[in-house]
Amino acid sequence: MVIDHFQPVVIKPIHQKIFEKAKPFLRTRKNLIHTRVALRFALKLLQHETSDEEVVIPAILLHDVGWNAVPKNLHLTAFGPNPSNPELTRVHEVEGAKITKHILEAVHYPPKKVEEICRIIRGHDSRKRPISFNDRIVKDADKLWRYSRKGVAIETDRFNISRQEFLTYLEGKIDQWFLTATAKKMARQEISERNNPLP
Repeated sequence: MVIDHFQPVVIKPIHQKIFEKAKPFLRTRKNLIHTRVALRFALKLLQHETSDEEVVIPAILLHDVGWNAVPKNLHLTAFGPNPSNPELTRVHEVEGAKITKHILEAVHYPPKKVEEICRIIRGHDSRKRPISFNDRIVKDADKLWRYSRKGVAIETDRFNISRQEFLTYLEGKIDQWFLTATAKKMARQEISERNNPLP
């Protein structure tokens, strides 16, 4: 169940259209890479967990568009091991929900789906308890990215932390962070891959 980040991902035309509209907002904080990796995890989780793809996929594609509204020089103060401005996480959630609504209405996405997607995005980081099965998948896919090859490389560089220290930290967070049994299993498999890379 380890994610192969080199295989192309095929998503529905409407979801691809949403992603194209999201891209200008994701060209910050390495969010384009993050979103693509999180999408792969979301698609894999959807194969094993009961959820609505028509909510989960747009939500994962759009969940971080709000970082575009936060000054770049403040990004690293908002998250990570020792954030000094954690309230900026709420800013990106609230602004992200506004941008999401605009994008989804522009592609004439079903209003009831838009409402749930916006609710998920409005608390995808700060809300500890999921509001739905769909929210669980979004939260798990979002966190699983940190366990990927690209996620580990980016985060260790971003926070100037050793690879082994970061992997130990991630391994210790599995039971605390993940909401589905599938995500916990995937996280452990990704950790195993990072600890034992192929030659």
